[in-house]
Amino acid sequence: MKITAIALITIALLLITAGCTQPSGTTGKTTTTAPLKELRIGYQPSTHQMAEITAMEKGWFRQDLAPLGVENISDKVFPSGPPEMQAMLAGELDIAYVGAAPVLTALATGLDAKIIAGVNTQGSDLVVKNDLDYKGPQSLKGMTIATFPVGSIQDTVLRDWLKKNNLTPDKDVFIKGMSPGDAVTAITAGKVDAIFLPTPSPSTVVNQGKGKIAVHSGEMYPNHTCCVLVASGKMIREHPDIVRQIIKTNDKAVLWNQQNLDEAAAIYSAKTGAKLEDVTSSLKEWDGNWASDPNIIVDPVLDYAKIQYDLGYIKKPLSKDDIFDLTFYTKN
Repeated sequence: MKITAIALITIALLLITAGCTQPSGTTGKTTTTAPLKELRIGYQPSTHQMAEITAMEKGWFRQDLAPLGVENISDKVFPSGPPEMQAMLAGELDIAYVGAAPVLTALATGLDAKIIAGVNTQGSDLVVKNDLDYKGPQSLKGMTIATFPVGSIQDTVLRDWLKKNNLTPDKDVFIKGMSPGDAVTAITAGKVDAIFLPTPSPSTVVNQGKGKIAVHSGEMYPNHTCCVLVASGKMIREHPDIVRQIIKTNDKAVLWNQQNLDEAAAIYSAKTGAKLEDVTSSLKEWDGNWASDPNIIVDPVLDYAKIQYDLGYIKKPLSKDDIFDLTFYTKN
């Protein structure tokens, strides 16, 4: 049977139509990313990360991300960075406010994520018992210091500072990894000689009359990076508009906090359960600074990577491209 010209034309049109309407999810080029309806944020109870708490409690994340299709936003608190990064490795977080050092450990073990912005610099204190006559690093010899677990910013900065002052960690000075609550309890009970923690924990100990601030972290490592903003690789690849807006919302919260410190402290206290007196005290005495520009923290974070490699915390060197995605941050 002969196929007429009209029939051939009809078949061709059907094939073309089928190709143009190929459903998403196939091997064609018309695939689309499903909208992100739920965003999961990790954070820690430190004044370093007050912007996250303010933006969450005032509803700014929900308000700013709703036009981009995000319907539900949840946040989860972690005692320190290492367990927070374990949760991100397990796929439980999309965004994390976290110390830069734990990020490096996670990246070195396969975390698909990048630092997209800074959060703060400096802002931790070495607090010693009142009866300890601190006259410099050497006066800590034989003492026990409680700080965040191995691989955290505080652990990394403390160990590096001790080594630079000719003290061998865990030999000359003993370091115990603890959550902030456990560390505060330990020094107030006389179980350790000192703590090295981010604000507001140092003020909690001082206000209880159980210790005194001996050294600010900025004296140990001037202008050191502390907390950063991390986005999962999936967020970066599939939802860049949401990543960009998260940074803008964070910056809005930082500016509001700076202009409304008392109210910001009250919001933080209500969210975390910290005493308001301790929060306000910490904001007056800390040497920290809320800073978003990731370009200014590249060198310190690369230095952390070298320190962690030298300490044996990570088994391979990490490059700038391994750690950062600097394309999302823009100065307002």
